[in-house]
Amino acid sequence: MNIHEYQAKGLLRDFGLPVGQGEIILTPDAADQAAAALPGPLWVVKAQIHAGGRGKGHFRETAAGLGGGVRLARSATEAADIARQMLGQTLVTAQTGAAGRKVGRVYLEAGADIAHEFYLALLIDRQTSRISYVCSTEGGMDIETVAAETPEKVISFSVDPAAGYQPWHGRRIAFALGLTGAQVKECVDLAGKLYTAFTQCDMEMLEINPLVTDPAGHLRCLDAKIAFDNNALYRHPAIAALRDETEEDPKELVASKYDLNYIALDGTIGCMVNGAGLAMATMDIIKLYGAAPANFLDVGGGATAEKVTEAFKIITSDPNVQGILVNIFGGIMRCDIIAEGIIVAVQEVGLKVPLVVRLEGTNVELGKEIIRNSGLNVIPADDLADAAQKIVQAVKAG
Repeated sequence: MNIHEYQAKGLLRDFGLPVGQGEIILTPDAADQAAAALPGPLWVVKAQIHAGGRGKGHFRETAAGLGGGVRLARSATEAADIARQMLGQTLVTAQTGAAGRKVGRVYLEAGADIAHEFYLALLIDRQTSRISYVCSTEGGMDIETVAAETPEKVISFSVDPAAGYQPWHGRRIAFALGLTGAQVKECVDLAGKLYTAFTQCDMEMLEINPLVTDPAGHLRCLDAKIAFDNNALYRHPAIAALRDETEEDPKELVASKYDLNYIALDGTIGCMVNGAGLAMATMDIIKLYGAAPANFLDVGGGATAEKVTEAFKIITSDPNVQGILVNIFGGIMRCDIIAEGIIVAVQEVGLKVPLVVRLEGTNVELGKEIIRNSGLNVIPADDLADAAQKIVQAVKAG
């Protein structure tokens, strides 16, 4: 789960980290009061969406004069006016794609004098199963370019979970960033507090970009981006309450309510599979035969007919789907349950695209019989390769 910048800064503030003073604006009427609450003489107006690159983004044609999603203002009146103009507009960045994201929240922050910008993040290293620090002297909006073109400027190291964070970790970051004197001590303290926040809140990513020093040399978290482990949210109801459902894909949101693992993709063949590994293999073989999957969808090992029905509805609600492949290997999951769910779903939403079904495993013959007797126009498949070939051919045939 992702949260907005202002929420991330509020959380970091609770852990004693140096973040700026700011006010959130949810409605145009609140803009003047929020701007007046900040001291000035400089205000930073930030559109709040779950995507990076806001400063280099642009608003749709209807609000082209607004510039990017991060703007400077030199009076409270100007800051309030910019905030009102941003609210309700669609911001397009490199991470949103052409569709962009509608701005429903704007964050006003007191401006800061910046001496230097750095990059600092904590991530889960999937190869070592450890928390890793990533830092660079090249902080700011172009960190992705730095990582791609000059990777030697990005320093990364992991933390042994048995020992946890140690002061030498912070010193290593400080020396990598070229910090000296009292800044080193500040960096040790800051890196330790970030590690504590990361572990106590079950984060998957904590990115400070940029981490800055002010003219006096003090460190400050000028921006913050946080993602949490969804599987651990039950332990953090206060964090779960920060979820902004308007920032999520509607199909993925519905899927989460039925405990379905669904991720929307940009292909044309909808997939319904049980088991993450089998789902990945199904997506790969669709690509092998010349098409692209429209989604990743794992219904799980113990799915009910109701869950299967909802999964089918989610797939068919995607206008890009031109064909559907159901690939079930029944272990815990029974093939007859899948068959019943498919029939119910088709009866409710109709079937306007080709449907290929491959069933194998527990109650497979019963599942096939249910589908044969349903009267549905279903293309049966004997194995995974056969299923992939048939659905690709059916889609290409129109």
